[in-house]
Amino acid sequence: MMSTTRAWHLMSRPTGLPTMDNFALKEAALPELQDGWARVENQWLSVDPYMRGRMNDVRSYVPPFALGEPMQGGAVGTVVESRAPSLAVGDKVFHMLGWREAAAGPAEAFNKLPPLPVPDHQWLGNLGLTGGTAYFGLLRVAEAKEGDIVFVSAAAGAVGSAVVQIAKAKGMKVIGAAGGAEKCEWVLSLGADAALDYKSGPIAKLLADAAPDGIDVYFDNVGGDHLDAALGAARQRARFAICGMIEDYNSGSSHSFRNLLRIIGSRITIKGFIYTDYLSEIADFYRDMGGWIASGQVTSRETVREGIEAAPQAFLDLFSGANIGKMLVRL
Repeated sequence: MMSTTRAWHLMSRPTGLPTMDNFALKEAALPELQDGWARVENQWLSVDPYMRGRMNDVRSYVPPFALGEPMQGGAVGTVVESRAPSLAVGDKVFHMLGWREAAAGPAEAFNKLPPLPVPDHQWLGNLGLTGGTAYFGLLRVAEAKEGDIVFVSAAAGAVGSAVVQIAKAKGMKVIGAAGGAEKCEWVLSLGADAALDYKSGPIAKLLADAAPDGIDVYFDNVGGDHLDAALGAARQRARFAICGMIEDYNSGSSHSFRNLLRIIGSRITIKGFIYTDYLSEIADFYRDMGGWIASGQVTSRETVREGIEAAPQAFLDLFSGANIGKMLVRL
C-alpha cells in the first residue's frame, strides 16, 4: 500500500515577490520501497534565496519546480525504513527532498552525514550548501589570500556570515554590510573589522569611508547598490565572486551600474559560480570547515521556524531580511 506525506506544492508561478497563494500544503504519495531504496523522516528543512529562481519557468543551472508537484530543497532526516545495503535504519542523512515531512527514493538520493561532532542542522548551514558556497566562493573563485581587504554583502546571512569568519581565519581584513544595528553588532562579533548598516545611508559612501584605500575582494550576495559600491571601491586587479543577487530576484531585471566602466580600468575579475562547481574539492571543505568549527573559529546562528506549515513564510522572510544567520524549519 502506498503511504503519503505532507508536502508543499508550487501551484502557480509568482510575478515579483511570491505570496502564500502560490503554494499549497497537500498530501503527496510515498511509493513502496523498491530494492535499493530508503524512506526518510525529515527533521530539518532549508529555505534558500536561490529557490526563487526555480519558481520561474526559465532555463537555469537547476530545473524549475513543476507546477502542482512537491517542491524540493535541502533537508536532514533519519532513515526509518531501508532496502538498501548502504543505509541502515537510524542513519542520519542529508538530501534534496525537502519541503515535505518524509521522502522515499533510491539510496543515491541520500547522503549519510559524516561522523563529525556537530549538530545535525549544521549540514544545512556551515557544513552544507551555505558554508560550502562561502568557502569556494571566497578561496577558489575570488582567490582571496592573507592581507586582502574583503567586502561582503548580506554579511549577517547564512553565506555572508560564513565568509566573514573564513576570511578572518585566513588573515584578511573584512568589511561586512548588513541591515540594522542588531545585525551589524553580530557581524562585528564574528570578527569583522567593520560593519556597515546599509539602512543608515548610501552604501557607496559607507564603504568608501570604511575602506579609503579600496577593496581587493568582493563577495556578492545582494547585487544592486552593493555591487555598484564595490565596483567603485575596487583596487587594481580586484576579484569579485558573484554568489547571489537577492535584490534583483523578484524584479525580473538587473540594475544598470554607474561604475561598470571601472571593470576595464581596474582590471576587475568578476566571476559567477554555484556550489556544485566545486564538489570535486568537497573533502578539502569538510576538513577545513570541520576544523574551524571544532576550534571555535567559525560559529553559527540560526533563525528557526517550527513545523512544516512554516516553510513558505520562512522562505518569503528571506527577502525582507527577517533572518539572522541561516533560516531553517524544524519539523
